[in-house]
Amino acid sequence: MERVTLHQVSGSFALIDGLVKNGIQHIFGYPGGAILPIYDELHAWEKQGLIRHILVRHEQAAAHAADAYARTTGQVGVCFATSGPGATNLVTGIATAQIDSVPMLIITGQVGRTFIGTDAFQEVDIFGITLPIIKHSYTLGEAGDILEMLNEAIYIAKTGRPGPVLIDIPKDVGLEIIPGYSPIAPHNFLRLKDYKYKHHLNTIRIHQAIYYLTHSAQPLLYVGGGAVISDARDEITRLARCFQIPITTTLKGKGAFDENHYLHLGMLGMHGTAFANFAVNECDLLIAVGARFDDRVTGKLDEFAAGAKIIHIDIDPAEIAKNCIPQVALIGDVKIILQELIEIYTNNIDQYEEKSTLPWRHRINAWQEAYPLLIPAPEEAYSPQQVINEIGKVAPRETIFTTDVGQHQMWAAQFLKCGSKKWVSSAGLGTMGFGLPSALGAQTAYPKTPVVCVTGDASFQMNPQELGTIAQYKLPIKIAIVNNKFQGMVRQWQESFYDSRYSHSNMSEGQPNFVKLAESYGIKGLMVKKGDNLTEKIQEAFDFKGPVLIDFRVNREENCYPMVAPGKSNSQMLGQFDYDPDIIFTEEWKIEQEKLKGQNKLLQLKRK
Repeated sequence: MERVTLHQVSGSFALIDGLVKNGIQHIFGYPGGAILPIYDELHAWEKQGLIRHILVRHEQAAAHAADAYARTTGQVGVCFATSGPGATNLVTGIATAQIDSVPMLIITGQVGRTFIGTDAFQEVDIFGITLPIIKHSYTLGEAGDILEMLNEAIYIAKTGRPGPVLIDIPKDVGLEIIPGYSPIAPHNFLRLKDYKYKHHLNTIRIHQAIYYLTHSAQPLLYVGGGAVISDARDEITRLARCFQIPITTTLKGKGAFDENHYLHLGMLGMHGTAFANFAVNECDLLIAVGARFDDRVTGKLDEFAAGAKIIHIDIDPAEIAKNCIPQVALIGDVKIILQELIEIYTNNIDQYEEKSTLPWRHRINAWQEAYPLLIPAPEEAYSPQQVINEIGKVAPRETIFTTDVGQHQMWAAQFLKCGSKKWVSSAGLGTMGFGLPSALGAQTAYPKTPVVCVTGDASFQMNPQELGTIAQYKLPIKIAIVNNKFQGMVRQWQESFYDSRYSHSNMSEGQPNFVKLAESYGIKGLMVKKGDNLTEKIQEAFDFKGPVLIDFRVNREENCYPMVAPGKSNSQMLGQFDYDPDIIFTEEWKIEQEKLKGQNKLLQLKRK
């Protein structure tokens, strides 16, 4: 196919042309001096309906919105900002995306090439500033290089372990004319011929993994965000059903498996369910799928799954043996590896004599009955758990939930049931102010899907200006403020570990009237307090076709449990979760265990 040659186009034209040809439909951004040539070009493309720009009220929100757009669609999220403070305002959003492996493209304006290095007005070295928190970055030196650079950047952002990629464009490069411009098709680039991600399946190690799976009496699947990124929900479901393995997920892994399934144990870790943490403590085989053994999951590392063999499946070789040394490591795309593992097992099923996991599942069921998640009854106010649980009941099944960071985030993870790519939360960086802009990113991606932002009063005040963006684009987001007038998680730690010295965590003084604030933007506002019908108020919000902010007045000093204290193992949880492994085991369970031991001994004799 012949390439069409255009004459006399600018670098800005080439940039927008390249974005459109790469399938980019939405950009989140905020204009400024150094990026004005690009915005001027964008104006013409928007008029033709070829691409759409969402104007945020703060550049940090542009990064968070692009982040959520990418998490929910699986596509590359794109954000624009100008030089200087515009670019530096993106830094928190870039770091959030990097640590959570989110594919993003960041375009920043820069001062003209002749001014670089002179401390010109609004000049900062955004390339250097972001080096530690980005997957890759470029500074565009010639307008003619833009298309190849853009294609490379998008490819790098979404392949292998995804991440954010930055292109810094000097103002005069955006204006520079490219003679004889010829569009380059996506993926048509030369410099990355050796970068292209290659997937190598190690059949010997897959057989080793199957051997461990078929010889385990107490296996546990530990599923992280990598499983969501690779769309491996079907494969994980098949694996769990095939071997009857209980599943626990990380905060980022929510939605990788049906959360209403009898094998699902909820989230593990610092604020995970008691039964998931007990299962990790007692399992004899841990299958880590797209997870990185971070400290909020493992607790005291040397006691995490201490009696278990470990199979670790991850696309990033750097994650293997970084924190826990596995017996079997399978490196590559989670979805492809699981497909191969299941195929090899089903084709050779007669060669394996697997152990039953029924006694193990009975044991976990007993934990679930003994240590359920608790929803305190309202006293002076509704409990936060009650509010979030009720939101989950009323919300349509396809709802996308975004959260900020803190107690409400953990309660949302505990009580809300989510589908695949329907959960958007800052996990690794823990970024307050993430919830509202991420909701507008998700709603932009899916305008007809219900989107709920669960936030706290402190987190909401980090980026409340995005109510303006929501109002401008008439995004029907439902904003649930769990209002305890505290920085809730900070207060809980101060109570638990600092003798209740509440140093600067009380937010009651200076708190705005959130309902009136919403109404000042033309957004419907509701307040819910004890005595109001909680279900009816939540239903009212969902029935309203436009955006709604609900200020839920909740118990001020409610704590989030279970909680694993720093330096403790996952079996040492604060709350009503004193670990006594014998207290819940019935005589029938013990008899089943003895029978199983006899069967295992007989099986070993046969093999000899």
